[in-house]
Amino acid sequence: MTANGATYELLGGNRHRHGDHLVHEHPHTGPHTHEEEHRHTHSHEHGHSHGLIDESIKRSREGLRAVGLSLAVLGLAAIAQLLIFVLSGSVALLADLIHNFGDAGTAIPLGIAFLLRSARAERLAGLFVVAAIFISACVAGVEAISRLIHPETPSHLPALAGAGLIGFAGNWIAAGIRTRAGRRLDSPALIADGNHARADSYVSLAVVATAIVVALGLSVADPLIGLAITAVILKITWDSWQTVRGHHH
Repeated sequence: MTANGATYELLGGNRHRHGDHLVHEHPHTGPHTHEEEHRHTHSHEHGHSHGLIDESIKRSREGLRAVGLSLAVLGLAAIAQLLIFVLSGSVALLADLIHNFGDAGTAIPLGIAFLLRSARAERLAGLFVVAAIFISACVAGVEAISRLIHPETPSHLPALAGAGLIGFAGNWIAAGIRTRAGRRLDSPALIADGNHARADSYVSLAVVATAIVVALGLSVADPLIGLAITAVILKITWDSWQTVRGHHH
């Protein structure tokens, strides 16, 4: 043992202490080369290997890329739908666009989680996604009931049908981006958000149905389809909750 206690040998030279670090095993006996000593000290200082750091950064970047791309796609779709809603006044479209804005907004906590490279932040982001879906369902439901009480026929029906198709395309593309990245990165929050966007794409097709049915003279179909969309969003909320919660156990 040296005077300062930096290194001492135990059990025939294959266990030793570095400074104040714990005693630990080495697969060989005999002295270390300078390179081995440096690598060994380096791993103590950092507590992990460079391989793991690189993987973590790579995962973070890939997650951020997926979140950012899906945010851009959904954001553009929701803005286009908002402009058409101002023209048409359709409550079914309002339900869809509220949901699409909410869905785009879920990218923010997911992005923060990937930026922090934190599994806990990712789980919390998953719960935030579920909460956002639920809130959007509540808002859409209230609007649909209000329209049933105070009927109003939507106008600009071709534009309304176009808004439904825009919503379908935006959600379908965002779903593909999120689901593929979620599976690759083993992220239940991203997978839940991807499944959610895929279901939303079908919800957007209900807006197309609204335009067709209202054109046939059944204006009451608008709030009724709004309520149906609300029910679908509630089902998506439950499924997403199961996905996120299932990963906790």
